[in-house]
Amino acid sequence: MKFAVLKFPGSNCDRDMYNAAVKSGVQAEFVDYRNTSLEGFDGVLIPGGFSFGDYLRSGAMASVAPITEEVKRFADEGKPVLGVCNGFQILTEIGLLPGALLHNDSHLFVSRNETLKVVNNKTMYTNLYEANEEVIYPVAHGEGHYYCTPEMYEALEANNQIVLKYLDNPNGSYNDIAGIINEKGNVCGMMPHPERAIESILGTDSGVKLFEAMVNSWREQNV
Repeated sequence: MKFAVLKFPGSNCDRDMYNAAVKSGVQAEFVDYRNTSLEGFDGVLIPGGFSFGDYLRSGAMASVAPITEEVKRFADEGKPVLGVCNGFQILTEIGLLPGALLHNDSHLFVSRNETLKVVNNKTMYTNLYEANEEVIYPVAHGEGHYYCTPEMYEALEANNQIVLKYLDNPNGSYNDIAGIINEKGNVCGMMPHPERAIESILGTDSGVKLFEAMVNSWREQNV
């Protein structure tokens, strides 16, 4: 299995994503945003950072980069697509996930470890966690308030698309939402950083299971 780690101008978590993928036992390769092909890859990781300096709004300029059409194709084909922080913002901008990310209610940049609850452990990203297991992932964002309408929230709940919730909401996200998936279950976006939570010596290794679950699920379906 081989993951593409996308690189945009301003990406600053791409190395962490690369390391997390390799630690989970797969190959990984950086792919520039100007590329138009993801042939030879089995999954896509969209890292955090400040793509294109977050001009206009977070993820807006990255959403029209040449590589995004290939990301959409991957999603349509059912391949795993994981977007974290700025990657989550990009996934909402290109329409692969519902909702939008707004400025934190505090209008301050928040950087700290957060305790989260795994509210859906039946996905390809969370099936190694226990139901309602508490995990610790770092957050680092200024526009992490997940917004959706009440009707959208009802649909997310009905389809079991909410995977993570904050226990101490750092940004004002609707009903404490920290991470969601699409209806098909192969596209996942979250503001917290599981790729920064893979070494206990750095404070938490809660993210290891997420990457291992993604890899194991793909192998079960394709090997």
